[in-house]
Amino acid sequence: MGNTGSAVQTRCSRRDCRAEAAWALVWNNPKLHTPDRRKVWLACDEHREYLSGFLEVRGFLRETVPMAEFEG
Repeated sequence: MGNTGSAVQTRCSRRDCRAEAAWALVWNNPKLHTPDRRKVWLACDEHREYLSGFLEVRGFLRETVPMAEFEG
């Protein structure tokens, strides 16, 4: 297996989307995760609203950060 170094996948997390991510959606499921735990979904411009809405309706979304500013 080849080593990809520190390459980070920056594709949108929406199923079957291969677009480059423009946003980091930081979330936490309080029923499963400790308050300081953060999970991240990546979103392209087209799917940002869809993915954010999915997380928001469940009370999981903590913040939305442009990829250029994300320090995951």
